[in-house]
Amino acid sequence: KIRSAIVLRRQWFDPEQTDAVRLINEEGDGLQGLIVDSYANVLVMQISHPVLVPLQPFLQSCLIEEVKPLAIYEKSTSFLRKREGLEEVRVHHYGEQCSNPVIKENGMRFAVDVEQGQKTGWFLDQRDSRDLIRSLANKRRVLNVFAYTGGFSIAALCGGAESVASVEISAKCQPLLERNLALNHLDLQRHQFHGCDAFDFLKKQELNYDLIILDPPAFAKGRNSVPAAFRAYKELNRMVFAKAPPGSLLLTCSCSYHIEEDLFQNILFRAALEANRSVRILSRHRQAIDHPISIYHPESSYLKSFLLYLE
Repeated sequence: KIRSAIVLRRQWFDPEQTDAVRLINEEGDGLQGLIVDSYANVLVMQISHPVLVPLQPFLQSCLIEEVKPLAIYEKSTSFLRKREGLEEVRVHHYGEQCSNPVIKENGMRFAVDVEQGQKTGWFLDQRDSRDLIRSLANKRRVLNVFAYTGGFSIAALCGGAESVASVEISAKCQPLLERNLALNHLDLQRHQFHGCDAFDFLKKQELNYDLIILDPPAFAKGRNSVPAAFRAYKELNRMVFAKAPPGSLLLTCSCSYHIEEDLFQNILFRAALEANRSVRILSRHRQAIDHPISIYHPESSYLKSFLLYLE
């Protein structure tokens, strides 16, 4: 199964253009509880199922044989692991320590913090959406909310955006975002960083932007938190609907597993209704191709995004 998953990815990606790929996507590759992401051939492994814990050395040997990586770092920190009663594991198992590999994604370059960054260090599942933003950004004023280390911001600037504003409450993200700007030789005058809460920013600012990205963290961690997540998603989108200029575009996302696509669309409908705004769906998007979903495990389809046109 490991070999099959890796062979499948080799059909999809030109390493000269993209060398950051999810090699193993749990149930989507028939390997429940195992995620392996490759960042410029530095592998980050995540184990969340108890049955795989004693198999870690075997899994590692398979990866070394198939991929010949520069390093393997285990970052088993998911909430699923905690739910199984397993302790966190953060350890370099193989090769030289490489905490900040520089990756290529559709020709763009990004530094990834595999040790301290969110998830395994980078949101590979949004690769296609970043490419979409790059294709739409030319001569537009862009707002990237929940910017993290600037994936959408870099894509917009590479696509010719007139200006980009990045909103991110975590101050530790700013240095890595600025490094990513430098890696892509982008004009720093076209970018502005706002280190503040996203809800406060959207509430207080005028939002004179032509293209807006809302990519928040998962608001619903469990079934019990769905009502609160519903309200949070609705308020985020309502503020944008109420303030964004006519003819603007919004890419709005939810990575909450418990917020299904139909429910998310209903949230957007209610937000538009409250804002008294006419909104059209231009396209729908899911996680990138290297995050396959087993037909027998449809609930692993967690990411949903809508590209919207605001009248």
